[in-house]
Amino acid sequence: MPKTNSVKQKSTTIKNKKSASKNKASIQNKNFAAGRLYVKATFNNTIITVTDPKGNVLCWSSAGNAGFKGSRKSTPYAATTAIEKVLNSAKNYGIRKLSVYIQGPGLGRDATLRYLRAKRDFEVEQIADITPIPHNGPRPPKQRKV
Repeated sequence: MPKTNSVKQKSTTIKNKKSASKNKASIQNKNFAAGRLYVKATFNNTIITVTDPKGNVLCWSSAGNAGFKGSRKSTPYAATTAIEKVLNSAKNYGIRKLSVYIQGPGLGRDATLRYLRAKRDFEVEQIADITPIPHNGPRPPKQRKV
């Protein structure tokens, strides 16, 4: 009996893999005039994602994906390498206009903007900072009684 269950599970995973590859192939063939560029700059890494106008991910990269390890991932140079890698793959989708959304306090946020201004391949329509800001934060701990 257990063997039949595992066979059913294997067949469903194969079907899921086939449908996932179909979705990726259908997105890859499309050309988009505009897209969104999301930059998440943390203290340890910089993650850059390019999406279509609906929000479907087309390509992404990070400082770690660009080959940096450890504390070198948090450098501005690592961020510029990551954004260069993403924008080269975004050209395959025909994207010419970008809306840039930056999130986080890391060093990669300034480096990515400098790279976009220096590189004139893409027209930047909008630059927005979407870093979440707390409106008063959590309740503080109660007073200590001595």
